[in-house]
Amino acid sequence: MTSTQPGNSWPGVRGKCVVPCNVFFRNDHNRIMAEAVANVARRVNATVEEGSDTLDLSNCKLISFPDGVFKVLRSVSDNIRVITLADNEMKSISSKLFSTFTQLRELDLRGNVLTKLPASVGEMEHLTCINLANNSFSVFPDKLTEIATLERINLQGNGITEIPVEKLTDMRALKWLNVKSNPLDSNTQSALQSLHGFETEC
Repeated sequence: MTSTQPGNSWPGVRGKCVVPCNVFFRNDHNRIMAEAVANVARRVNATVEEGSDTLDLSNCKLISFPDGVFKVLRSVSDNIRVITLADNEMKSISSKLFSTFTQLRELDLRGNVLTKLPASVGEMEHLTCINLANNSFSVFPDKLTEIATLERINLQGNGITEIPVEKLTDMRALKWLNVKSNPLDSNTQSALQSLHGFETEC
Protein backbone atom coordinates (compact mmCIF):
# COMPACT_ATOMS: atom_id res chain seq x y z
CA MET A 1 0.00 0.00 0.00
CA THR A 2 1.32 3.42 -0.89
CA SER A 3 1.73 5.69 2.10
CA THR A 4 0.12 9.11 1.97
CA GLN A 5 2.49 12.08 2.25
CA PRO A 6 1.46 15.65 3.14
CA GLY A 7 1.08 16.57 -0.53
CA ASN A 8 -1.45 13.86 -1.31
CA SER A 9 -5.18 14.44 -1.54
CA TRP A 10 -7.34 13.91 1.55
CA PRO A 11 -10.58 15.80 0.78
CA GLY A 12 -12.55 16.77 3.85
CA VAL A 13 -9.72 18.20 5.96
CA ARG A 14 -9.96 21.96 6.46
CA GLY A 15 -7.32 24.52 5.42
CA LYS A 16 -5.48 26.07 2.46
CA CYS A 17 -2.98 24.02 0.44
CA VAL A 18 0.18 25.45 -1.07
CA VAL A 19 0.74 22.21 -2.98
CA PRO A 20 -1.61 20.69 -5.59
CA CYS A 21 -4.18 18.80 -3.51
CA ASN A 22 -7.82 18.94 -2.46
CA VAL A 23 -7.13 19.17 1.26
CA PHE A 24 -8.63 21.98 3.31
CA PHE A 25 -7.43 23.09 6.75
CA ARG A 26 -8.58 25.74 9.15
CA ASN A 27 -4.99 26.98 9.59
CA ASP A 28 -3.02 28.40 6.65
CA HIS A 29 0.35 27.71 8.20
CA ASN A 30 2.19 25.14 6.11
CA ARG A 31 3.47 23.15 9.06
CA ILE A 32 0.00 22.78 10.57
CA MET A 33 -1.39 21.77 7.20
CA ALA A 34 1.27 19.12 6.67
CA GLU A 35 0.84 17.76 10.19
CA ALA A 36 -2.92 17.42 9.77
CA VAL A 37 -2.64 15.54 6.47
CA ALA A 38 0.05 13.30 7.89
CA ASN A 39 -2.03 12.67 11.01
CA VAL A 40 -5.03 11.42 9.03
CA ALA A 41 -2.85 9.31 6.74
CA ARG A 42 -0.89 7.84 9.64
CA ARG A 43 -4.01 6.81 11.56
CA VAL A 44 -5.68 5.25 8.52
CA ASN A 45 -2.53 3.38 7.50
CA ALA A 46 -2.07 2.09 11.05
CA THR A 47 -5.63 0.75 11.08
CA VAL A 48 -4.92 -1.25 7.93
CA GLU A 49 -1.42 -2.42 8.80
CA GLU A 50 -2.32 -3.48 12.35
CA GLY A 51 -5.58 -5.14 11.33
CA SER A 52 -7.34 -3.01 13.93
CA ASP A 53 -11.12 -3.00 14.31
CA THR A 54 -11.01 0.67 15.34
CA LEU A 55 -10.60 3.81 13.23
CA ASP A 56 -9.83 6.91 15.27
CA LEU A 57 -9.97 10.19 13.34
CA SER A 58 -10.88 12.38 16.29
CA ASN A 59 -9.51 15.92 16.45
CA CYS A 60 -8.26 15.88 12.84
CA LYS A 61 -9.84 19.15 11.64
CA LEU A 62 -12.21 17.20 9.39
CA ILE A 63 -15.15 19.00 7.78
CA SER A 64 -16.34 15.75 6.18
CA PHE A 65 -15.31 12.10 6.07
CA PRO A 66 -12.42 11.96 3.55
CA ASP A 67 -13.24 10.00 0.38
CA GLY A 68 -9.67 8.76 0.37
CA VAL A 69 -10.33 6.87 3.58
CA PHE A 70 -13.15 4.88 1.96
CA LYS A 71 -10.76 3.81 -0.78
CA VAL A 72 -7.92 2.83 1.54
CA LEU A 73 -10.18 0.88 3.90
CA ARG A 74 -12.36 -0.76 1.26
CA SER A 75 -10.66 -4.14 1.64
CA VAL A 76 -10.95 -4.15 5.45
CA SER A 77 -14.25 -2.29 5.93
CA ASP A 78 -15.99 -5.40 7.29
CA ASN A 79 -13.42 -5.58 10.08
CA ILE A 80 -14.13 -2.08 11.40
CA ARG A 81 -16.27 -2.16 14.54
CA VAL A 82 -15.56 1.26 16.09
CA ILE A 83 -15.21 4.65 14.38
CA THR A 84 -14.36 7.82 16.29
CA LEU A 85 -14.82 11.16 14.55
CA ALA A 86 -15.10 13.27 17.69
CA ASP A 87 -14.00 16.88 18.00
CA ASN A 88 -13.86 17.80 14.34
CA GLU A 89 -15.87 20.38 12.35
CA MET A 90 -18.20 18.05 10.47
CA LYS A 91 -21.52 19.53 9.37
CA SER A 92 -22.85 16.37 7.76
CA ILE A 93 -22.24 12.64 7.49
CA SER A 94 -22.37 10.85 4.16
CA SER A 95 -24.64 7.85 3.78
CA LYS A 96 -21.55 6.16 2.34
CA LEU A 97 -20.19 5.83 5.88
CA PHE A 98 -23.02 3.49 6.81
CA SER A 99 -23.13 1.57 3.53
CA THR A 100 -19.36 0.98 3.70
CA PHE A 101 -18.89 0.08 7.37
CA THR A 102 -21.85 -2.25 7.72
CA GLN A 103 -20.40 -4.14 10.70
CA LEU A 104 -20.04 -1.01 12.82
CA ARG A 105 -20.84 -1.40 16.54
CA GLU A 106 -19.87 1.98 17.95
CA LEU A 107 -19.86 5.44 16.35
CA ASP A 108 -18.54 8.52 18.15
CA LEU A 109 -19.49 11.83 16.52
CA ARG A 110 -19.45 14.08 19.58
CA GLY A 111 -18.13 17.61 19.31
CA ASN A 112 -19.01 18.39 15.71
CA VAL A 113 -21.70 20.66 14.18
CA LEU A 114 -24.08 18.02 12.86
CA THR A 115 -27.76 18.88 12.46
CA LYS A 116 -29.02 15.58 11.03
CA LEU A 117 -28.07 12.03 10.08
CA PRO A 118 -28.64 10.33 6.71
CA ALA A 119 -31.62 8.00 6.49
CA SER A 120 -29.26 5.09 5.90
CA VAL A 121 -28.27 5.07 9.57
CA GLY A 122 -31.59 3.32 10.22
CA GLU A 123 -30.37 0.36 8.17
CA MET A 124 -27.46 -0.44 10.50
CA GLU A 125 -27.87 -4.01 11.77
CA HIS A 126 -25.14 -4.18 14.41
CA LEU A 127 -24.77 -0.65 15.83
CA THR A 128 -25.05 -0.67 19.63
CA CYS A 129 -23.75 2.76 20.64
CA ILE A 130 -23.84 6.22 19.07
CA ASN A 131 -22.47 9.40 20.62
CA LEU A 132 -23.90 12.63 19.19
CA ALA A 133 -23.20 14.86 22.18
CA ASN A 134 -22.34 18.52 21.68
CA ASN A 135 -23.54 18.90 18.11
CA SER A 136 -26.24 21.14 16.62
CA PHE A 137 -29.28 18.85 16.45
CA SER A 138 -32.57 20.69 16.92
CA VAL A 139 -34.66 17.62 16.09
CA PHE A 140 -34.21 14.12 17.49
CA PRO A 141 -32.78 11.90 14.70
CA ASP A 142 -35.78 9.59 14.34
CA LYS A 143 -33.95 7.05 12.22
CA LEU A 144 -32.10 5.94 15.35
CA THR A 145 -35.33 4.37 16.59
CA GLU A 146 -35.23 1.97 13.63
CA ILE A 147 -31.94 0.39 14.74
CA ALA A 148 -32.98 -2.79 16.54
CA THR A 149 -29.55 -3.36 18.13
CA LEU A 150 -29.00 0.15 19.52
CA GLU A 151 -28.32 0.13 23.28
CA ARG A 152 -26.86 3.57 24.04
CA ILE A 153 -27.69 7.02 22.64
CA ASN A 154 -25.91 10.18 23.77
CA LEU A 155 -27.47 13.45 22.60
CA GLN A 156 -26.30 15.65 25.44
CA GLY A 157 -25.66 19.29 24.65
CA ASN A 158 -27.78 19.79 21.54
CA GLY A 159 -30.85 21.96 20.85
CA ILE A 160 -33.53 19.29 20.90
CA THR A 161 -36.94 20.28 22.32
CA GLU A 162 -38.97 17.11 21.75
CA ILE A 163 -38.22 13.40 22.03
CA PRO A 164 -40.22 10.62 20.31
CA VAL A 165 -40.95 8.87 23.59
CA GLU A 166 -43.33 6.27 22.17
CA LYS A 167 -40.82 5.19 19.52
CA LEU A 168 -38.11 4.90 22.15
CA THR A 169 -40.24 2.58 24.26
CA ASP A 170 -40.42 0.23 21.27
CA MET A 171 -36.62 -0.05 21.14
CA ARG A 172 -36.14 -3.37 22.90
CA ALA A 173 -32.34 -3.19 23.05
CA LEU A 174 -32.12 0.39 24.38
CA LYS A 175 -30.49 0.60 27.82
CA TRP A 176 -29.38 4.23 28.15
CA LEU A 177 -30.39 7.62 26.76
CA ASN A 178 -28.64 10.88 27.59
CA VAL A 179 -30.44 14.08 26.60
CA LYS A 180 -28.99 16.40 29.24
CA SER A 181 -28.47 20.06 28.34
CA ASN A 182 -31.21 20.13 25.71
CA PRO A 183 -34.12 22.63 25.87
CA LEU A 184 -36.71 19.90 26.43
CA ASP A 185 -40.23 21.02 27.23
CA SER A 186 -41.67 20.02 30.59
CA ASN A 187 -44.03 17.42 29.12
CA THR A 188 -41.18 15.64 27.41
CA GLN A 189 -39.06 15.66 30.55
CA SER A 190 -41.92 14.21 32.57
CA ALA A 191 -42.57 11.51 29.99
CA LEU A 192 -38.90 10.51 29.93
CA GLN A 193 -38.65 10.37 33.71
CA SER A 194 -41.64 8.03 33.86
CA LEU A 195 -40.03 5.46 31.58
CA HIS A 196 -38.70 2.27 33.16
CA GLY A 197 -37.45 0.22 30.22
CA PHE A 198 -34.07 2.00 30.09
CA GLU A 199 -31.99 4.52 32.01
CA THR A 200 -32.59 8.15 31.07
CA GLU A 201 -30.52 11.24 31.84
CA CYS A 202 -32.32 14.49 31.11
